[in-house]
Amino acid sequence: MSNKWIAVYAASGVKRGSVRIREKALKILKRYLRKAPITEINHFMYQQMLIEPDKEGYAESTINGVNTCANMIFKYAIRNKLIRDNPREGAIVPKKPVTIEELEKNNQEDGYFEREELEKFLDLVLTMGLELDIEWFYTLAFSGMRSGELLALKKSDLDFKNNTIRISKTLYNENNNMKEYVLDTTKTSITRTINLDPTIMKMLKTLVRKNDKHKLKYQTQIEDFHDADFVFQRTNGYPYITKSIANRMRRLLKFTDMEKHLTQHAFRHTHIFMMTEAGSELPTIMKKVGHEDPNTILKVYTHVTEKMKVKSVENVTLHHTDILDKLSF
Repeated sequence: MSNKWIAVYAASGVKRGSVRIREKALKILKRYLRKAPITEINHFMYQQMLIEPDKEGYAESTINGVNTCANMIFKYAIRNKLIRDNPREGAIVPKKPVTIEELEKNNQEDGYFEREELEKFLDLVLTMGLELDIEWFYTLAFSGMRSGELLALKKSDLDFKNNTIRISKTLYNENNNMKEYVLDTTKTSITRTINLDPTIMKMLKTLVRKNDKHKLKYQTQIEDFHDADFVFQRTNGYPYITKSIANRMRRLLKFTDMEKHLTQHAFRHTHIFMMTEAGSELPTIMKKVGHEDPNTILKVYTHVTEKMKVKSVENVTLHHTDILDKLSF
């Protein structure tokens, strides 16, 4: 039953990354319920199943994913009249108590660079970066793109006359093999065009010209040259993978004293931070970074606006120190 469901799920047009997530959840689900026919699974049995992976140390997010996957399978079975009721209804995913240490570490600021931190990181990119680090990290920081969208960019997506970039696809590479990449639609399946700073566009124009010269010189000399006009391409024309950006970022962060846990996704949140500071409204930010669900953006947006309120109060206090100095306690 589960194999039939996953085949239907994959054929429904969802992205390969989503299918892979369900396959991982299904693997865990089968481990605990593989001997039970779906017609014999009741609520009590299913609830006990959710408790077992918790005992074995699985993360709550992983168990939630298994629970979601199971719900899809049970609904599929109901549609096909194999079962009448959904055993998952009313089931509870075990929750681990949050410790004081975890609560203190769960800081929204860990999701993005502060202005000074970004400046410090980009200075490192300029002085200690490897090939393409400058182009990768500056573009990510000032565009709000996802790393998969960045690596999927082709020459035809760049409009140097109007300083815009068309974002219509994302690069997916399940096995981290440069030749096995897949180009998929964006996460929202919507094409967006964004304006970019002329300095960044000039930098990308230089890179594209370099790629064109390389192609003319080596296209017939390099065996299996991949002529796809990727903006960020290897010597043989194949695109890089997101893991490459992650590895380069980790390398550079080692030279800093930042204690934050930052990934390449932090650049998106940083761009949201910068747009919020600049006074951009939430709908404008959502449109640029390609988000339909405002929840993630709203967390950063709210956090930044709250900080701006505090800064405003501090500025008022600073300008009235002569009055405040008269207070005595």
